[in-house]
Amino acid sequence: ASLVPASLRSAMRALLRALRALAFWALVYGYCALCTALAALRLLGSLGRGPCGALRRPHRDSAPACLHDPSLGTHCYVRIKDSGLRFHYVAAGERGKPLMLLLHGFPEFWYSWRHQLREFKSEYRVVALDLRGYGETDAPSHKENYKLDCLITDIKDILESLGYNKCVLVGHDWGGMISWLVAICFPEMVTKLIVVNFPHPSVFTEYILRHPSQLIKSGYYFFFQMPWFPEFMFTVNDFKVLKNLFTSQATGIGRKGCRLTAEDIEAYLYVFSQPGALTGPINHYRNIF
Repeated sequence: ASLVPASLRSAMRALLRALRALAFWALVYGYCALCTALAALRLLGSLGRGPCGALRRPHRDSAPACLHDPSLGTHCYVRIKDSGLRFHYVAAGERGKPLMLLLHGFPEFWYSWRHQLREFKSEYRVVALDLRGYGETDAPSHKENYKLDCLITDIKDILESLGYNKCVLVGHDWGGMISWLVAICFPEMVTKLIVVNFPHPSVFTEYILRHPSQLIKSGYYFFFQMPWFPEFMFTVNDFKVLKNLFTSQATGIGRKGCRLTAEDIEAYLYVFSQPGALTGPINHYRNIF
């Protein structure tokens, strides 16, 4: 038998858990502070080069024509009974065909799936959703409304509201995270799972903690823990950060012939330049830890 009393062993385990939690949150908020400091330096650099240009943000009243292209499908809305939220989606293909449900990433919205809406509508009822807080879907004001449990339940409720009990589930980036979790929690609802650019959540968590290079690449997860400042940084220089995500050599679409058109870029700028349009999407990340 162990010579250490059971009460002492229990106290030691509790202390170890507390130390691990302290180390975890020290990492989260310490790295958050570092990312924020770097963002602040970039902001000061932009202001130094030209304060008027840095703070310029043209008002966008009307949506680009591409967002109402009838070849992409029909704009629809569904209100979920339990949450009371109204979701926007674009649907293509005949009702009654197998459902293909498309979940976008950040910073995106239903329009990211425009090519898939055209491609798969002959075989499926294709639905490209605006996730909670994005685009024309309702955006609750409190960050607690964006916990993963809420996002998973959204997909289950939407599937039922569309009159289906199963679907081909396709997710990209943050939508991939949600897709993984839906398949884990409700496997009977998913006939096929297609995840683009997001590893299994358990693998990702272990990998990011063991590989500093991935921790650096995922720095925005930590930066987004700050209130209001991340939203502001996206608006600097007329949403230069957003433009660069889609067009820069490091993160943009590199293949010739596949790059976004000026109208495509304007579609993203129109959606995310609306009042409060960035807070909902970033709130998804404010619950990840």
